[in-house]
Amino acid sequence: MLTNGGGRGKSGWDEDPGPGSWIRQIEYFSWDINALCGVAGYLDRSNSADPTMMEQLVRRMSQAIRHRGPDANGVWVDAMRGVALGFRRLAIIDLSETGNQPMLSHSGRYTIVFNGEVYNFREMRAELEAEGASFRGTSDTEVLLTAIEHWGIEPAIQRANGMLAFALWDRETGSLTLARDRTGKKPLYYGWSNGVLLFASELKAIRQHPAFSGSLNRDAIAQLVRFGWIPAPHSIYREIRKLPPGTYLTVRPETEPDGATPRPYWQAKQHVEQSATTPFAGGYDRAVQTLDELLRSSVGQRMIADVDLGALLSGGIDSTIVVAIMQSLADRPVRTFTIGFHDKRYDEAAHAKRIAAHLGTDHTELYVSPDDGLDVIARLPSMFDEPFADSSQIPTFLVSQLAVRSVKVALSGDGGDELFAGYKRYQECLSAWHSWGELPTAIRQAGAGALTALSAASWRLSGSLPNAQADMPSWRRFGSTWKKTAHHLIAESPRDLLARMLAHAETPDSIVPGAQPLRTVLNDPDSWAAVDDPLLGLMHMDFIGYLPDDILVKVDRASMAVSLEARAPLLDYRIAEFAWSLPVDMRVDKAGGKRILKSVLARYVPAELSERPKQGFSVPVADWLRGPLRPWAEDLLSPARLQRDAVFDAPMVRRLWDQHQSGWRKHTKALWGILMFQAWLDTASTPISDSGSPIAPSAFSPAAHTRA
Repeated sequence: MLTNGGGRGKSGWDEDPGPGSWIRQIEYFSWDINALCGVAGYLDRSNSADPTMMEQLVRRMSQAIRHRGPDANGVWVDAMRGVALGFRRLAIIDLSETGNQPMLSHSGRYTIVFNGEVYNFREMRAELEAEGASFRGTSDTEVLLTAIEHWGIEPAIQRANGMLAFALWDRETGSLTLARDRTGKKPLYYGWSNGVLLFASELKAIRQHPAFSGSLNRDAIAQLVRFGWIPAPHSIYREIRKLPPGTYLTVRPETEPDGATPRPYWQAKQHVEQSATTPFAGGYDRAVQTLDELLRSSVGQRMIADVDLGALLSGGIDSTIVVAIMQSLADRPVRTFTIGFHDKRYDEAAHAKRIAAHLGTDHTELYVSPDDGLDVIARLPSMFDEPFADSSQIPTFLVSQLAVRSVKVALSGDGGDELFAGYKRYQECLSAWHSWGELPTAIRQAGAGALTALSAASWRLSGSLPNAQADMPSWRRFGSTWKKTAHHLIAESPRDLLARMLAHAETPDSIVPGAQPLRTVLNDPDSWAAVDDPLLGLMHMDFIGYLPDDILVKVDRASMAVSLEARAPLLDYRIAEFAWSLPVDMRVDKAGGKRILKSVLARYVPAELSERPKQGFSVPVADWLRGPLRPWAEDLLSPARLQRDAVFDAPMVRRLWDQHQSGWRKHTKALWGILMFQAWLDTASTPISDSGSPIAPSAFSPAAHTRA
């Protein structure tokens, strides 16, 4: 344990902290160098506390997220100001003690805990050194901290290119600042509970503080059932929020609880709107060349690491272009990893293997069995910490688990669909809107009402027939999708239609009684970019909603669960800003989206290897719920339990379950959301073991129950 007045000593920071010897009595700074990064802490301005007790408390908070950083554990406490910072480190750059956190600035004014990577830290460091700054080590954390000290908080994070979430204490002003990266790669929760400001990378750390008394947010639960994720800034607890991407928040001594408002320093909306007035000026060939150069710069920066590095390769356009550029920049074969499934409907491993062979990567593939997938399900509630219901979380975890056996950092292709119009739903949405969007509202509402009534009648008829089963003939399922069609028919705009297409349940408020609509990017026109082209509007809405709240949550939690750092070159803000400047016809042609990405990829991989229908990354959950997962689900959805928990409307849930089991209509996604919440409810209050993992709850493992 290292302790002294200014937190220096063995850290190599031997300077005297300067005037004010009282600092020596109230500051507590310790590191345990034992074995990705995660941050946790609190601000309690009620009164001074014993620094040892504060240290023990914040250490318990950070221990709850040990999986995010198994390499080091650090805490820093200022008892007189009531602030405590905790950190778990996954050492990637500067593996020496000079890269450990919490880290104090040279002057001693600032203390930071920082989760993420600043990819352009070398360029920032050179600029700072030219201005007279000096450095003790080679970490990007020290560069960011020095930049804040020299340039200020907002200018520093505006110059930083990377993924980040940090908490910064300013001793001079007595202020605490929380910040998050532009696209939301790294998570940061915060909120006031019983007068104490709590913050952490994951909710499980916040729950360790005795001041926490979170109440379930029924409105957020309805959003979970509807979309499979809880849209920011909301969380499963009413008292706790998610810091929105591209913002920072400062709590000053005079700030009242809940009085601080996140301040944006970067907004995709601004760049989307600018594209209408200042689009890319060059021709298509010039655009392809520019994107290739940006991708090579972005990938090259994300290959900087002092540990082994690889890539997740699905065989799709996005991951293939990342791996192709990595291999072109590397001096030896890049390590690539793919998960395969024996069910051909979900298997992409063969495509990935052919691409890996062409590029010459050191490729590893692993075919997983249904039991492998089922075993993961028991871990999902504690892994994702907040209820989350995108079933592709299962293969994402499995491929992360495969990769971490060989590397500590893996690059991925996330972001390509949102920036380059890769989702089929964009064209489906625009085509549907073109067909009936201009019809008078009254006509569409009348049609929706008729379809809803007919759908209900169809179920009553089909459900009463004997021998209902998953292979029910189509004539008995004739009205199964009409309610969904009715839900789409009353959309008010293309963006409203996209939100309805994303929905897993048409009326989530009937499933979660008493739930009220939440203001989110999916229903708030104030957050939408003001653009004439509806395709740009759809892409922007996904970029600020589905991407950070589903895709990036999935990748972060699944990779961090095994202490693997995932980096996404396509989400470099320079690429995002460039993509938004492109005319739509450079992104979309008759063959579909990603036109310009395909052109860049053609420089590295033959078209016949990369051009194939988009498959997605999923598992057969619909079949599992009718087969091996059925006993587990029946337990979680039993009428007695649903009535006891008093969260969901038991008859409505059972109706969804019966319709799914009969084969009348697939309710896979809505049911998965309900099941993930029910399973989470079993673990939310589970104590944390000394290893940082939740102690197994009484609920049984789905796979173990199936095999029993």
